Amino acid sequence: MCCAAVHHMKYILDYFFEEKQNLRFDMYDVDSKSPDLSKHDFLGQVFCTLGEVVGSPASRLEKPLGGIPGKKCGSIVLTAEELGNCRDFATMQFCANKLDKKDFFGKSDPFMVFYRSNEDGTFTICHKTEVVKNTLNPVWQSFTIPVRGLCNGDYDRTIKVEVYDWDRDGSHDFIGEFTTSYRELARGQSQFNIYEVVNPKKKMKKKKYANSGTVSVSYGAAEGDVSTRLSAIKRLTSDLTGNPSQSTSLHYMNPYQMNAYAMALKAVGEIIQDYDSDKMFPALGFGAKLPPDGRVFHEFPLNGNIENPYCNGIEGILEAYHQSLKTVQLYGPTNFAPVVNHVARYAAAVQDGSQYFVLLIITDGVISDMAQTKEAIVNAAKLPMSIIIVGVGQAEFDAMVELDGDDIRISSRGKLAERDIVQFVPFRDYMDRTGNHVLSMARLAKDVLAEIPDQFISYMKSRGIKPNPAPPPYTPAGHTHHTQI
Repeated sequence: MCCAAVHHMKYILDYFFEEKQNLRFDMYDVDSKSPDLSKHDFLGQVFCTLGEVVGSPASRLEKPLGGIPGKKCGSIVLTAEELGNCRDFATMQFCANKLDKKDFFGKSDPFMVFYRSNEDGTFTICHKTEVVKNTLNPVWQSFTIPVRGLCNGDYDRTIKVEVYDWDRDGSHDFIGEFTTSYRELARGQSQFNIYEVVNPKKKMKKKKYANSGTVSVSYGAAEGDVSTRLSAIKRLTSDLTGNPSQSTSLHYMNPYQMNAYAMALKAVGEIIQDYDSDKMFPALGFGAKLPPDGRVFHEFPLNGNIENPYCNGIEGILEAYHQSLKTVQLYGPTNFAPVVNHVARYAAAVQDGSQYFVLLIITDGVISDMAQTKEAIVNAAKLPMSIIIVGVGQAEFDAMVELDGDDIRISSRGKLAERDIVQFVPFRDYMDRTGNHVLSMARLAKDVLAEIPDQFISYMKSRGIKPNPAPPPYTPAGHTHHTQI
C-alpha cells in the first residue's frame, strides 16, 4: 500500500492580468534539516503562469510533475482564490459647512481631493469630487471607490483629504485639509465623522484661528463587490483574431528575426491565451487578393479554411500567418469595419456573460473606411467585446488614436459609444534606440491589456450579470500534492 502526504501551502501573490507571471514549483522529499537542496530527494517540477491558474475552470489547475526522465512523478494541483479585503467597495457622501470664502465675487466653488498614503510616507491621489459652484456649504454627490484604491486594504492607514476652491485657470485655491482612515469613514454619519478643515499656514499666523470650515460624512458603507476583477476574469474567454494588414515591407520574412506583426501577436497572444479554455483562435487577414481568381477580401481566414478559421494557440496563428504570406497578394484598400463586424456577430450571439471577445488588430494604420469603422465600434460597444489595435511601421496613427477614444469618446452619427472598448498603441514606442525589442514586448502587452479587465467588468455590470457562484473547495485525493496560491 502506498500513501503520500498531502501538502497544503498558501502563498500570497499580487496578480496582474496584463502581465505574464511565470511560476515554477520544485518538489523535494526532505531528508534532513539542511537548507542545501542537493541534500534532499528531488521529486519533480512544474512550470506554469499565474494566468493559467486563474484562467482554469474554477481556478484549479492540475499538472503532471516532470523533470526526472522516464519517471512518472505524480501531479500538482494549484488553486487560486482572491483575498477578501481586496474586493470591497466603499460608497460615501460628504458635505461641508462654513468653508472659507475664496472668491472676490460670489462664494467659493469647492471640491475635494482624496489621497491614499503609501508605505514610504508619500501620498497618491485616488479620488477627486466634482466642483459645487458658488457655495460655502456644498453637498457633493456620493461616489463609489475600491477600498484597495483608498487604503490598499489597510483600514487604519491614513487617508488625507484636501479641500480647494476651483478656479477656471487651474490655479485652485487651497482651503484646508484633514486626515481620516477608512475604518472611521465606514461608520457613516456620526459625531466622529465631522472633520475640521485646517489651513496650516493660517493656523501658524493667527492665534485665534479655529478652522476653515468642517466636512461631514453624510453616508458611508462598504460592500463586497460582486464583479471583482479576479472573479470576473476567471470566466474571460477571449476570441483573439489576429489581423495582419497590407504594407508589404512590414511583412518581410527575415529568417533570423520575427517581423513586427508576428512579435506584436506573440506578445499579446501569449498572455491572453491563458484565459481561453480550448486555445483555438480564429485568425483573419484583411486587404489582400486571394487565389485562384485574385479577388480582394477584407476578412479571409489566415489558414485558408473558410469552414474552420481556427488556429491552435498562438504558434498556430503565427504558422498560418507565415503560410498565408506565401499564397496571398497583399492589396489595399484597408477596411476595418468588416472584421470588427465579423467578431461583433460572434459577440452578439452570446450576451449572457459566458463569453467575452477580444479582437486584436495589427495594422500599419492606413484605414479606408473610417466612418464605417466608427459605426461598427459604436455598435460593438454594446456587446461583450474589446478591441486592441497595435500600429506597426512609421506612419502617422492619428486615425487609430481617434478610434482609441481616450481623449474624446468615439461617436457615429451623433451616437456616443456606450463604453470605451478600444486600446491603441504604436509598436515603435516599444523599441529601444538600437531597434532591439526583446525587453519591450512585455511592456507592450501590459499597456494594451491593462484596460481589458475593467472593460470586461463594465459590460457585465451594465447588463447586471453576476459571476457564477464560487465552486466548492477542492478536496485532494491521497496521492496529490496540493498547493494553494
